[in-house]
Amino acid sequence: MVKAIIDIDNHTNQVLNIVKAQYGLNDKSEAIEKVVDIFEEEIMEPELKPEYIEKIKKIRKEKSIKVKSFDDRYGLN
Repeated sequence: MVKAIIDIDNHTNQVLNIVKAQYGLNDKSEAIEKVVDIFEEEIMEPELKPEYIEKIKKIRKEKSIKVKSFDDRYGLN
């Protein structure tokens, strides 16, 4: 867990209090985590997510298959 001291404006403070109340969270740290979770799920493009990067690393390690003709291999003729 990382500890941070941050400066936020009044509006951001009010929004965090609303998030805290809406989701029944204990403190503003949990509210910030919730906002980040929502941002990650709804706004971040999949290729920027850490899980996607890990998935790509695993795929790169897999054995590849040489294909002479994609159409022939997958019956697209």
